This record gives sequence, structure tokens and C-alpha cells, in this order.
Amino acid sequence: MDELLPEEPPRLSISTEEAAQIQTRFMTQVYGWMAGALALTGGVAMMVGASPEIQELVFGNRLIFFGLLITELLIVGYLGRNLLEMSANQAVGAFLGYALLNGVTLGMIFMIYTRESIASTFFISAATFGVMSLYGFLTGTDLSRWGNLLFMGLIGLVIASVVNMFWFNSTLYWITTYAGVLLFVGLIAYDTQKIKMMAFMGYGREDTDRKTAVWGALSLYLDFINLFLFLLRIFGRRR
Repeated sequence: MDELLPEEPPRLSISTEEAAQIQTRFMTQVYGWMAGALALTGGVAMMVGASPEIQELVFGNRLIFFGLLITELLIVGYLGRNLLEMSANQAVGAFLGYALLNGVTLGMIFMIYTRESIASTFFISAATFGVMSLYGFLTGTDLSRWGNLLFMGLIGLVIASVVNMFWFNSTLYWITTYAGVLLFVGLIAYDTQKIKMMAFMGYGREDTDRKTAVWGALSLYLDFINLFLFLLRIFGRRR
């Protein structure tokens, strides 16, 4: 998604205080969109978890289930490639559509884990996210050097997870679980700092500003969801 960065970033002559205000306002917008998407995902997931009819329709039919997963991947890929060419309303619509579809597929967790453990894991995830995102926002340390390491870790995690879908090795399962938690804890801080620096991309251009905020919200939303799912492996109590 680095293609979102403009070829010639805008040059601004503003004070440090004004820059901090712009970044704070922008990040407030990012967190707002992220929170709204999480609320939509959670609400839809709970609805699916409470409806045996929907569960049978979605999870009883592999074609529908995998079709939803593929659609989610296509939406994320499309947003990453075409965000700047889309209108702000289209970007928001695609993001919320993704959050809705993700809620449908995540409804499966209510069939596997107890509601109490899902709720407690959500709050653990929220607290962890809050601490690491605050660190990424406030730290004066340049976290960009984490980028390559986190990317390589993510690739390795995906490969190991796919392999274990066929191998069913419990040791590898727990290795990928704890590695996933550490990876997304790091990504939350890294992405927060990167998104904070994007606050000036849409400065003075409301449409671009909103689209950039939606991209930032999507990045942090994905970090949160993945952290939650890995923590659920650890703290979730099965039915």
C-alpha cells in the first residue's frame, strides 16, 4: 500500500504546535473510522453467532464461505491499489463493506468459543492495542527500521500457518500463535507511527484527507483483528 504516498509530498511552513494539532486531528479521524468498523464487525458477528440459520447458510456451504473470504481479500487489494482514484464516499463504502463481510465470517468464533472468553479477549486486545498505538504515536524513536523485519515475519507467519493447515502440528500451532501476537503488537506501533506521518498528505484537501484516514483505519483495523484472533487462541475457552 506504499503506492498511496504522493510522488511529491506537500511542503508546509507551519509551526511544531500546528503540526502536532494536524496529526492529532488526523489520528482522531483514523481511530473514529476504525472504531466504527470494529463496531460493525462485532455487531454482525454477534448476529451470526445467534442465528443457526445464518450459520448453516454461511458455514454449511463451503462455496459461500470461501467466496466471502475471497471477496474480503479482493476488497482490501482494491483499496490498496486504487484508493487515491476513488471518491471518499467510495472508499468509506468499501471499507465498511469489508468490515461487514468480515463480521459474517468472524461469526464462526461464537460457534467455537464461549461468549465470556470472547468478550474478555476483546478487552485484552483493546488494552494491548491502546498501549502500543499510544507508544507508536508518542515515541520519538524512528520505528521505520522495524518495517523489513515485521514484513519478513508476516510472510513467515503466513507460510507457517498455511503449512499447518495440512500438517496439523500442535507445536507449530502454538509457535505461530505466540509469534502472531508479538508480530501484530509490533505492527500496531509501527503502523501508528507511519499513519501519523501521513497526516499531511491531505492537508487542505478534504477528500484526500478522508481517504487517507480510511486507509489508516483499515491498516489498524487489520492489526487489531489479527491480534484479537491470535489472543483468542490463547485465552478463548471452547464450548
